[in-house]
Amino acid sequence: MRTTASLTGQFLGCLLIVSAVGGSAFAQVTVPVNATTNGTIDPAPEEPAPKALPNYLIGPDDVLTVAVWGEKELSGDFTVRPDGKISMLLVNEVAAAGLTTEQLREILNKGYSPFIEAPNVSVTVKAIHSRRVFINGYVPRPGMYSLGSNLSVVQLISVAGGLLDYANKKNIIVIRAEPDEKGQPVSVRVNYEDISKGRNLHQNVALKPGDTVIVR
Repeated sequence: MRTTASLTGQFLGCLLIVSAVGGSAFAQVTVPVNATTNGTIDPAPEEPAPKALPNYLIGPDDVLTVAVWGEKELSGDFTVRPDGKISMLLVNEVAAAGLTTEQLREILNKGYSPFIEAPNVSVTVKAIHSRRVFINGYVPRPGMYSLGSNLSVVQLISVAGGLLDYANKKNIIVIRAEPDEKGQPVSVRVNYEDISKGRNLHQNVALKPGDTVIVR
């Protein structure tokens, strides 16, 4: 058992203050994918984490920076696997998905305690990849976008460049990533024309991770 641990470095997470665009009703929370000259879509760039994530729940594909003070070989960046776990030396498989960074930090401190005296672990979110939504069809910039903390159908259409002239504004479909209680697929019809005129605003539903918006 190690009795002392020297402080060899300090690890900083990548933080980004998300800026608002176009007023409070249309806050841009992502850098959209780019359309290339041949009509294909470039992959969405890696998104730095927002500045404050005290209540953010870690998800699959998120990148975490874990720093174990005085233990450089145990520290580094770790990608959450599809099963929600990360693999680390000494503690092996650790479930991370569904936890906050503080909860994961406490688990790692406890896990390292048999090997390190008074372990001091920090956990930050380096990049968010689990909270993604998609938009396809008649918009200028279809593709994958970061969800951030909150994003509605109208806001996603806005950051995707708005609707093209020949889009059917009365019949936009949101396909939910999660099925209903019976395991059946869920879709929501959105009348963009009504919303733009201030009618039936309940249709402007908040998106959830994995949702797909189809503009026909």
